[in-house]
Amino acid sequence: MTQNDVADDVQPSIDGWKVNGSLAMRRQIMDRTATVLSLVATGVALLALGSILFTLIIRGAGGLSLVTFIHSTASPGSNGGLANAIIGSVIQTAVSILIGAPLGMMCGIYLADYGSGWMASTTRFVSDMLLSAPSILIGLFIYQLLVVPTGHFSGLAGSVALAILALPIVVRTTEDMLRLVPISLREAGIGLGASKWRVILFICLRAARTGVMTGVLLAVARVAGETAPLLFTSLGNLDWSVSLNRPMASLPVTIYQYAGSAFDDWVQLAWTGALLVTLGVLLINILVRVGFGRKGA
Repeated sequence: MTQNDVADDVQPSIDGWKVNGSLAMRRQIMDRTATVLSLVATGVALLALGSILFTLIIRGAGGLSLVTFIHSTASPGSNGGLANAIIGSVIQTAVSILIGAPLGMMCGIYLADYGSGWMASTTRFVSDMLLSAPSILIGLFIYQLLVVPTGHFSGLAGSVALAILALPIVVRTTEDMLRLVPISLREAGIGLGASKWRVILFICLRAARTGVMTGVLLAVARVAGETAPLLFTSLGNLDWSVSLNRPMASLPVTIYQYAGSAFDDWVQLAWTGALLVTLGVLLINILVRVGFGRKGA
C-alpha cells in the first residue's frame, strides 16, 4: 500500500471531525439538547421550590404576630400561639446536637485517623445506613428503648432520637474533612514531638474546623423539621413545659396535629409553624453556604 492510499483512507475520518463535518454536527446537537434539558429540569425544580415557599409565605405570614410568639398552644378559639412549640423545638434540637455532634466527631476522627480493618468498614457501613434510614424507624427504636421502660414520653427521648439522625451526618463530614488535611501538617506536628492525639486535636481539627462546623449546621437543618420520631418519643404538650423528663411540644408535631384540624385558627397556626420551620432551615443553609462555603477545609 502506497503513502497516497493510506492518506486517502485517513482523509474521510479527518473530514468527519471538521467544523462542518457530520460527527461534529451530531456532537453539537447532542450537547445543545443536553444543555436545554438540564435548564428545563433546573427550571422545573426551581418552580416547584419557589411555589412551595411562595405558598408558605402567603398562607403563613398572616399568623405572624406577637401572640404567636408569646402564647402557648391552646384550645380552638382561645387565641393560642406557638411559644411552647418553638421553645420545645429549640431545646430538643440543641440537646440532640449536644449529644450527636461530639459522638459524630469522635467517630469521624476514629475513621479518618485510627480506623482500619473490619471494625472501621463496619462502622462506616452502619453510619451510611443510618444516613438513609427512615426517621420513623429511629423513633420506634427510641420508643422501645426509653419510652416503654420509663412509662412516659419525654423531651429527652425526642432529643436522643434526633441525635441519632444527626450522628451520621457529622460522622461523614468529619471524616471527609480530616482526610483533606495535608499529610505534611500531621508530619510537621509529629516531627516537633507532639503525640498523635495532640496533632489531631490542635492541628487537624483546627485546619478542618470550617468543614466540621458545616456538617454540624447541616445536621441541625436535618433534624429541625423531623416529625415522625417525635410522635413516638416526646409526643407533644399543649402546656408550657421545658422539662426533658416530660412530654414536650415541638413545631413539627404541632404542625402535624393542627394541619388536619377543622378549626381555622389551628390551621392558620399550622401554616405559620411550617413557615417558621422553613425559614429556620433556609437560614441555616444560607449561613452554611455564605459563611463557610467560600472557605476551605
